[in-house]
Amino acid sequence: MEEIELYLDDARDQMNKVIQHVGHELTKIRAGKANPSMLDGIQVPYYGAMSPLQQISSITSPDPRTLFIKPWEKSFIQEIEKAIMAANLGLTPQNDGHQVIINIPMLTEERRKQLVKQVHQECEQGKVSVRSVRKESNESLKKIKGAPEDDLKNAEEEVQKLTDEFINKIEGLMKKKEAEIMTV
Repeated sequence: MEEIELYLDDARDQMNKVIQHVGHELTKIRAGKANPSMLDGIQVPYYGAMSPLQQISSITSPDPRTLFIKPWEKSFIQEIEKAIMAANLGLTPQNDGHQVIINIPMLTEERRKQLVKQVHQECEQGKVSVRSVRKESNESLKKIKGAPEDDLKNAEEEVQKLTDEFINKIEGLMKKKEAEIMTV
């Protein structure tokens, strides 16, 4: 039935969005290597409006331990430093008058374990979101009037297969990030 297919497609789309969100959140968790995405979400006051750091500067990583942030206008170097400190990422910015330099410290074993816990929390939230999509989809399917019972049963089984598939994808992301963090 066409209406059932629409619900299944919608469930798949929503679960894909959950995977994308979890993946994006995991990129923010640093694994000891310098990565410009570590600074995603940092907002800097720029002519009276808060602007993402990436929009007012270029961010490069010349080596695995360093980030260079070169603002389009040098007058914003102090503002960028303050914003990085305020973000509480455990990073200490320095400037040489032309750009902000961030040296990424080596991770201690204790810090690695904290980051792995954080990864597990993000992934668990993703799994909860996938299960929530399953619940909403099943409730929507039950409200379809006039659909054969067998079709609804098959659709619910398909939603469960999707749920299992996406939870396995989240598990894969979690294992990959965990390995990345624990590698010295």
